Amino acid sequence: MGVRVQVERLKNMSLRRAFFLLTLCGLLTALALAALLWTGCRAVMSQYPLGGVSIETDGKITPLPTPTPEQLRLMRGLEIVSLLGWVLFPATGLGAAGALFYRWKLKEPMALLLDGTRRIRAHDLDFTVPAVSADELGQICAAFESMRLELLRTNRELWRQAEERKRLNAAFAHDLRNPVTVLKGTVKLLRQDSSDRQALDRLENYTARIEQYVEAMSSIQRLEQMPVRATEVPLAVLRSELEETARLLAPDKETSVRGPERGLVRLDHGILLTVAENLTGNAARFAARKLELTLTLEKDTLCLTVADDGPGFPEQLLRSGPKPFGKLVEAEEHFGMGLYGSGLLCRKHGGVLRLENRTEGGAAAVASLNINFRS
Repeated sequence: MGVRVQVERLKNMSLRRAFFLLTLCGLLTALALAALLWTGCRAVMSQYPLGGVSIETDGKITPLPTPTPEQLRLMRGLEIVSLLGWVLFPATGLGAAGALFYRWKLKEPMALLLDGTRRIRAHDLDFTVPAVSADELGQICAAFESMRLELLRTNRELWRQAEERKRLNAAFAHDLRNPVTVLKGTVKLLRQDSSDRQALDRLENYTARIEQYVEAMSSIQRLEQMPVRATEVPLAVLRSELEETARLLAPDKETSVRGPERGLVRLDHGILLTVAENLTGNAARFAARKLELTLTLEKDTLCLTVADDGPGFPEQLLRSGPKPFGKLVEAEEHFGMGLYGSGLLCRKHGGVLRLENRTEGGAAAVASLNINFRS
């Protein structure tokens, strides 16, 4: 347990301090072992005779035992071993210190960084680089993890922007379809009666709207950035435009438009007409015989209700709401960007889009806009 604690403390030391400490411990241990070996060899060698003579105080000379050839060879071997100990033990101690330094300080963070680099190169950011220590390599691992998180966030943002651009292009194409339909209907009327000044005015207005819409859409990157410009619009003008929209987008259906004809409301005129065209176009595709468009004022809110006598909205659409590129079995090619874009425009204008099925049959889409909106 104590060794484990010391190892953890060593892992949190700086690289320089840990290297110095391990090297010092390795050298001290090696020197202690070399000294112990030297002492042991000397102790063994002291047990063998060295030869020579002994001169006593009275001058008497006594010959000492002479070592045998085997003893001489053994003592020379012990002398060499004790000398080699002063070289081999320090070298081994330094090697052990380096091995422990690599194992405790370098191996794990280097493996994590190499694995993380390999996975990033393979475009895989679904991993984590843990904080292995508090030293320099641990800080590098933490910085690597921060970089990975930033790359992951950037990739997700780029993916979201790419998806948003797809939705933007789809909404752009979808919203241009209704004005183009109106223009085609107007051209047919002009061919029948070239003196129809209202048709000419209508053609000019819708052409200007398309030009403004293209200009606005080309200057934004996301649907959420679409500007909202509120102006005062007479209710009589709105009702007249709704009647014209219903007549042109549902020429084969019985249409009725109800709503107040007096007063002014402050809103984005283009947004209301775009929402009305989307909802009317969707309703015309599913209506059996008739459409009903109703404008109502509720305090600071203007509500546009587009109802039809068709089969009604699918339950899945009512539960989850309109989604971009929604694929529903009941109406696979129709429910999608029209309702989704209308809901987005309502929210930008401080309102909401509600979808419901009427008790008497058919569907109703209710778009509300805040008429006191300040751009």
